[in-house]
Amino acid sequence: MQSLGIDIGSRTIKTVLWDDNRIEKWEVVDATSQPSQIVQSVLERNSGVPAVATGYGRNLPEIREIPSVTEIKACARGVWWFRKDVGIIIDVGGQDIKIISLDRKGKVIKFEMNDRCAAGTGRFLEIMAARLDYSLDEFGNAALQGADAITINSLCTVFAESEVIGLLNRNIRRQDIARAVHQSVIRKITGMFKRMENNGGNVVIAGGGALNPAIIGLLCKNLSIEIRRLENPQIYAALGAAMLAAEQRCDAVFL
Repeated sequence: MQSLGIDIGSRTIKTVLWDDNRIEKWEVVDATSQPSQIVQSVLERNSGVPAVATGYGRNLPEIREIPSVTEIKACARGVWWFRKDVGIIIDVGGQDIKIISLDRKGKVIKFEMNDRCAAGTGRFLEIMAARLDYSLDEFGNAALQGADAITINSLCTVFAESEVIGLLNRNIRRQDIARAVHQSVIRKITGMFKRMENNGGNVVIAGGGALNPAIIGLLCKNLSIEIRRLENPQIYAALGAAMLAAEQRCDAVFL
């Protein structure tokens, strides 16, 4: 039997169609300015299929009839299905960063989440990339080519942007500024990571931020550990939601 998971993020909407213990189809689309309409369209195309929503927009008024789960629960469930050897999940999304510690059975032990502002998130990096005249795809590679010559002190988007403008006015190389921006994000993630417990399993990275090579490379260097990137890293919360939707028939409890 099919089930559907919908992860409504601030930047993208991810869907996974789950059928007979496998991923039948997945999709990542731009959330644009009308996420409710996109979700409604997905539901119409999958009429009659049990669905569960998660993510930043899971409580949109237009989809209140759909059961919802927290991103922590959904992400942990989706990643655990794919990798039973995981100890800590680093999820870098468009609007938040989540660090999730799991026990050996895939149960959440502890988590941290910076959900009060966009500091250090994909949105923060997107704004900084635009200020430096890079595409988001170019930004990470530019950072890897930069040197650790300067420091961005603020993770507040407004203040960090002011720092970047000041550095540009001093004719500092764009690659060095790009690296400094990424290092400011890495310091944020590192602080959160060090407060986690690890069951001895692997550290994996998920979310759209996992597509940025500088995030992974600099994290590995700063933490002196190996970090494994999941294939199609954006879809795991949607996958977990789809798996929980499949259990809906079994009186699953949604948190």
